[in-house]
Amino acid sequence: MVQSIWEDIKQQLRHGNMVTRLILINISVFILVWVLYLLLLVTKGPGDEHRELCETIIRWFCMSADWQHLFLRPWELITNMFLHEELLHLVFNMLFLYWFGRIVGDFIGDHRVLPIYLTGGLAGALFFFLSANVLNIGQYALGASAGVMAMAVAAAVIAPDYSIRLLLFGEVRLKFVVLVLLILDLVAIGKNSNTGGHIAHLGGALAGAVFVLQLRAGNDWAIPINRFLDKMLQFFRSLKGTSTRPGPRVVYRNPVKAPAAAEGNRRNKTSDSNNTLSQQEQIDAILDKIKQSGYNSLNDEEKEFLFNASKNK
Repeated sequence: MVQSIWEDIKQQLRHGNMVTRLILINISVFILVWVLYLLLLVTKGPGDEHRELCETIIRWFCMSADWQHLFLRPWELITNMFLHEELLHLVFNMLFLYWFGRIVGDFIGDHRVLPIYLTGGLAGALFFFLSANVLNIGQYALGASAGVMAMAVAAAVIAPDYSIRLLLFGEVRLKFVVLVLLILDLVAIGKNSNTGGHIAHLGGALAGAVFVLQLRAGNDWAIPINRFLDKMLQFFRSLKGTSTRPGPRVVYRNPVKAPAAAEGNRRNKTSDSNNTLSQQEQIDAILDKIKQSGYNSLNDEEKEFLFNASKNK
């Protein structure tokens, strides 16, 4: 059974969508941290020494408010956004990441999910660092919350009228769900409850909104981020001696900058375009319609086409 589970995880990490990969990475890091804590508990026993060792280890990977620590441990900017100590913190972040990340991936492409997550996480780290030093609140921060808030706000900007079903509330438009999350952060800041963390959430939210607005303006931040990540991946593969022979080149199209020649065809229904337009062009046409009139303006056939396309990504 364990071997089967491990094979499934490897399959998802290699070929799954980016939301699934991010969730698996966060869960794996959480398990690794607690396995390490348990090993320290067995070797050192319960007590102050065990707690101090655990705190020392975790702070090597958290976002520190001390600029000297940040200078000596620059990896904190990235590692903090994959690190959780509390189970409920992890569970809620991963649930929100799944809900909002799938919406982002379906509407603007799976290849933009990781850039939005990283952009939000970095913005959250910056907001925390500045607030901790200016307002003297908090010593370190950890968790995926800023990246998740970036995903949530990005989804709300992309499709504000997209409806999701919530327990006890029924169908609720996405913009209202995200608005409630932002209000909760503001209330927590006003009550001085984990102020640095909630300010980091707002930083991630701002990054998510700016990312999508820049995409609409024709500036796709995902392109340089993905290029950098590809180069880093090739570098680490070269260290391991893995072949770096380039594979097929993938070109990501910007849905907000479609060729002018296709504009006339995009006015046709998706059902009439199956024989004349490629699948990507049909997706672009639907995304343009959502941007102009909202998700609810799609007919049943267009919704079904977009859903089927998202399953094949």
